[in-house]
Amino acid sequence: MHISSVELKNYRNYEYASIPFQDGINILYGDNAQGKTNILESLYVCATTKSHRGSKDKELIRLEQPEAHIRMMVNKKGIDHKIDMHLRKQKGKGAAIDGMPIKKSSELLGMVHMILFSPEDLSIIKNGPGERRRFLDMELCQLDKIYMSHLSNYNKVLNQRNTLLKQISFQKDLAETLDIWDQQMVKYGVNIIKIRDTFVKELNEIISVIHDRLSGGREHLFLEYEPSVTIENYEEQLGKRREQDIRILSTGIGPHRDDISFLVNDMDIRKFGSQGQQRTAALSLKLAEIELVARRIKDKPVLLLDDVLSELDGNRKNYLMDCIKGIQTIITCTGLDEFVEGRLHIDQVIKVTNGTVKLENHV
Repeated sequence: MHISSVELKNYRNYEYASIPFQDGINILYGDNAQGKTNILESLYVCATTKSHRGSKDKELIRLEQPEAHIRMMVNKKGIDHKIDMHLRKQKGKGAAIDGMPIKKSSELLGMVHMILFSPEDLSIIKNGPGERRRFLDMELCQLDKIYMSHLSNYNKVLNQRNTLLKQISFQKDLAETLDIWDQQMVKYGVNIIKIRDTFVKELNEIISVIHDRLSGGREHLFLEYEPSVTIENYEEQLGKRREQDIRILSTGIGPHRDDISFLVNDMDIRKFGSQGQQRTAALSLKLAEIELVARRIKDKPVLLLDDVLSELDGNRKNYLMDCIKGIQTIITCTGLDEFVEGRLHIDQVIKVTNGTVKLENHV
């Protein structure tokens, strides 16, 4: 699987750009705030329908323009495909695969598998649980359409339940209708918990080997999925918490409160780990994600590295470089430093300057 090209029109700071990619290592370089990350973001939007930055659609459209277009050409198992994304300020986005409009974003997910690694991911362990849930959801939604359906339905029910909790403070008899929403929450929530648990167990099989190598065998990393409620007593716990939920006007338990702990030699490094331990574990997590996705889809995902190399020391950098061989990788950086030039066979170099791109000679 590889991306052949992307075409941008009125996207972020790009009036128009057409960018080809090689099936290998592609370097996007230039000063900060020139639009390198915007290119990676556009690819991610085409693959997942969402910005990895959490930006709204209207924020992706060039200033003073009503709409933006992204067209990504993909080669999957020797067959070329075209993905079109149409972003509009006044209406919802539109998408098409090979010229055929799609009605649901789930029809697009799984078409292209992308893993994006940014400096923010190096903070995934020390940041709050919301970051770790987001990691679970973004990867599982690409891998599993059933999971995406459960998550979408769960979030709708959660929002409706929370709205009802706020209304109950003004109209007490509405509390009787909570049973309906509780049953729906349990129905979708149980499936989310089961799929997340299986995913974390699969990650553990891979991440322990990677982390042992990265740490020179000095540290053993284990991930522990921490659901906020067990499957067996989900509905019972919702009932017990009902009065508290009504008081705080919010649902206090469920998959939207889950977390993952990172244990290095049985120590929770979310709280007690050094920055070096947290970064090594975050890198191990991303590398394990690459391998797990490759196993699941029986193909190699596309890897997007957004200015990560400058954040890693020599040992971690070397290990990452070894792991990306044979995977189409699109890397952003501020300069073609000696490490990249000496360590990798670079297939294409593109200079990015203020929303314009210029292909340079292959290295």
